[in-house]
Amino acid sequence: MSFHPQGQDDEVMSEINMTPLVDVMLVLLIIFIITVPVINNAVKIDLPRAAAQQNDVKPAHVDLAIDADGSMTWNGAALTEDALKARVEDAAAQQPQPELHLRADRKTPYEKVAQVMAAAQAGGLGKIGFITDPGMLR
Repeated sequence: MSFHPQGQDDEVMSEINMTPLVDVMLVLLIIFIITVPVINNAVKIDLPRAAAQQNDVKPAHVDLAIDADGSMTWNGAALTEDALKARVEDAAAQQPQPELHLRADRKTPYEKVAQVMAAAQAGGLGKIGFITDPGMLR
């Protein structure tokens, strides 16, 4: 907003009117002076201290190995397809649920690995990990 001094219509007055700005700043200052003591007013409460530690139970894991001929072992014990379904269901019922570590020979047909994964999913196991041996890849 520009003001024209009387008698001079050509020149524009380029001064800023500071009065509204100072009024706004004073109002904000008063608001802050009133609200700061309200914010800092706190009630002290003595809460009991707990000394319990959280127990992190790591789930067990099950090693399932598949040989090149399709034979399976469950934690080192020989296993058939029918027994696999029962063992997967038993493992899925445990709390916390164990992880299935699947170790397959490099010459194992993918179809057999897929069948084992499908049986684990159908049985209710949620975590399947693949174990590889870098020394066998050479």
